[in-house]
Amino acid sequence: MLVTASLDCFDSLPLSEALGKLVDLEFTTIELVLREASTQLSPSQVTASLEQAVDICRKTQRLNVISYNVEIEADGEQHFQQFQDICRLAKATKVVHVTVPSGPTVTPFNEEVERLRRLVKIAGMEGVIVSMKSQIGRFSEDPDTVSVLCDNVEGLGLTLDPSPYICGPYRGKSIDALMKYVYHVHLRDASPDAFQVRVGQGEVDYGRLISQLRMVDYRRALCVHISNMEDIDHMAEMRKMRRLLESLL
Repeated sequence: MLVTASLDCFDSLPLSEALGKLVDLEFTTIELVLREASTQLSPSQVTASLEQAVDICRKTQRLNVISYNVEIEADGEQHFQQFQDICRLAKATKVVHVTVPSGPTVTPFNEEVERLRRLVKIAGMEGVIVSMKSQIGRFSEDPDTVSVLCDNVEGLGLTLDPSPYICGPYRGKSIDALMKYVYHVHLRDASPDAFQVRVGQGEVDYGRLISQLRMVDYRRALCVHISNMEDIDHMAEMRKMRRLLESLL
């Protein structure tokens, strides 16, 4: 396992400034975020010029991109076209993993299964694997539903974020059975009353989580995913999390 950081930690900054922050924090690898409203890089930009997107993703101040976190707003066939272009970007930049959101809970279940199957198939053609992120308000908020989706969509994995299972509507449910599906991990600290709290003040048991991941031979990233909190030294929180995770490895 290796400790990495998401560009989401500095989502309000232009890409070059966000990369500089992570260099200062002594990270060596990153998760790059593709979001339509982003000041860094968007799915539509990738589709508009794949060559330019590849160039952007290669100029990362010696930080190696190991994963893409993708949020596509486009509907219909444009949704799948943008995803295919992102998978081509991943292949060109030698990245084998992409995270996507699962559908909102109001989506018909069978429709979501078919969407995820198509995404996994598209990614597979480029040598990329796909996982859905744990999120409140989406199918992945319920650990049981995650298991059902991963069992019904061959090749689909989970980007495990413990926070939704600590403070979401299914809080208290065991996530032990999800470890075998994990392709990627997002980490911050959380409590039953707050999605994010200062490192060490929440209920995420990092040592136990790492032990569980080792039991299923997980060898990928532990990705620091901390948003800026008012009146809190963000850089200090990021540094604290990096050092904590590295000490546990």
